[in-house]
Amino acid sequence: MINIHEVIETNKMIEQENLDVRTITLGISLLDCADNNLEEVNKKIYDKITTVAKDLVATGKSIEREYGIPIVNKRISVTPISLVGAAACKSPEDYVTIAQTLDRAAKTVGVNFIGGYSALVSKGMTTSDLNLIKSIPKALAITERVCSSVNVGSTKTGIDMDAVKLLGEIVIETANLTKDRDSLGCAKLVVFCNAPDDNPFMAGAFHGITEGDAIINVGVSGPGVVKKALENVRGADFGTLCETIKTTAFKITRVGQLVAQEASRRLNIPFGIIDLSLAPTPAVGDSVAEIFQEIGLEHAGAPGTTAALALLNDQVKKGGVMASSYVGGLSGAFIPVSEDQGMINAVQAGALTLEKLEAMTCVCSVGLDMIAIPGDTKATTISGIIADEMAIGMINQKTTAVRIIPVIGKKVGDMVEFGGLLGYAPVMPVNPFSCDDFINRGGRIPAPIHSFKN
Repeated sequence: MINIHEVIETNKMIEQENLDVRTITLGISLLDCADNNLEEVNKKIYDKITTVAKDLVATGKSIEREYGIPIVNKRISVTPISLVGAAACKSPEDYVTIAQTLDRAAKTVGVNFIGGYSALVSKGMTTSDLNLIKSIPKALAITERVCSSVNVGSTKTGIDMDAVKLLGEIVIETANLTKDRDSLGCAKLVVFCNAPDDNPFMAGAFHGITEGDAIINVGVSGPGVVKKALENVRGADFGTLCETIKTTAFKITRVGQLVAQEASRRLNIPFGIIDLSLAPTPAVGDSVAEIFQEIGLEHAGAPGTTAALALLNDQVKKGGVMASSYVGGLSGAFIPVSEDQGMINAVQAGALTLEKLEAMTCVCSVGLDMIAIPGDTKATTISGIIADEMAIGMINQKTTAVRIIPVIGKKVGDMVEFGGLLGYAPVMPVNPFSCDDFINRGGRIPAPIHSFKN
């Protein structure tokens, strides 16, 4: 049993070390909202979300007050919309109406983001998938809270390179349609390999088709807490370092478990999973990159960074799984650039490049995240970056993702301000050599040999 004494033990973490519950995400199945009539689909979607999620924000706030635990975000994820709208949506414009409905429903219930404007195309695209993907730029440009994701690869199926090529073009179009806001639309679009069904973190969250009608998933965070704990064992050996991270992750996860159970009980909605991810913010002292510095690296990106990240990721998971029986989502360490002050500093110091970030994604929780690049980057180059990252996920049997932002009108070295938790970022250089002929081949990269296990 979790008791209040465990929460009291973490008060110092909350007050001084930036510990928070990053999000309570309510997953809602919209499969029963499918209909041949588009107007009816939109009505059903709005009614279901505003009914099931009507008490989500108030419940989160009451748990915050009662336990003194900051719950930064209250969010919703829904069934991939390409499935829900397949019968009614005959064009990208039809799908945009659903995006507007999702945005309106999210505003009504008071959540900051709603995820699931998504398609799952790791082996091929249906007409519905294609229409949804083509609608993404406009949908993200005219909505405020909607987040989109597309899963283009998996270890079992390989990588749909037609989708990869298309997504490079979609990212550029999204950047152009939101260029008045520093191409902010791209910050709400994630391209996945091996996307999990139960991820509570935006922008990649969706309610998987293997889930129940509604579920509560909680994402915890605490890079500042881990850094502070490591300060107390500065200079110790790796055994001591690992034990310290593992013990700290255990305590952080117990806080998340309490919040998840309370939210589940008060909303009368089943508890799904705890996501253990160390998700940084732009706040000083809440940085994964600063953990690397505490471990002994001058900057994130220095030789040894990938090893340090592998160690951190593994120990966070080992501590977390002892604290909760239901761990899922992404779980580990996030390495976004714009959302982590230490990562921003490393880029500005010349220690961290796009290529080093790619190497780090082999062992982190997600992938290339919140990276600003020059606005004149070609669509095929972005597709090449996506393909590289999808290959890492496919071969290593892990989730990888790309959330990259070609900022229209900006060049290498310029700073871009996204605001809030999205932070700010220096525009990073991209390899200038062409991959056009590779991307234009079309077709599918087959699954790796180790995928055939059944």
